[in-house]
Amino acid sequence: MTLDYVIVVSAPVYGRQSSLTAYRFAKALVEKGHTLSRVFFYQDGVSNASSLTVPANDEFDLVVAWQTLAKENNTELETCVAAALRRGQVSQDEAKQHQLSSSNMADGFSQAGLGALSEAMLTADRVVQF
Repeated sequence: MTLDYVIVVSAPVYGRQSSLTAYRFAKALVEKGHTLSRVFFYQDGVSNASSLTVPANDEFDLVVAWQTLAKENNTELETCVAAALRRGQVSQDEAKQHQLSSSNMADGFSQAGLGALSEAMLTADRVVQF
């Protein structure tokens, strides 16, 4: 039986293990044939969408891993817009709206409100938070 999952990531991209664990869980889901419709990054998890992370050459690049997983599996990567803006994670649209000189959201990520998460939670078979 194939299930549709939504994953909520509240941990920062580096510094704690939760985001990497969420990624590994997501990868295992799709390898088992399940659908991962959305990953929603909330609170400190919005840093997973930063285009400015530069891990050492011998470290796993989690931002690129999320981008690849999403592209290969038609998964939406969304950050909570309010949490992101508070933490300096800004999309191009938000940069224009707030008259900022630049944005720093990695390709493949978008910003959405909690309403988008609520809608995803209503339609998914399973929601897992890390």
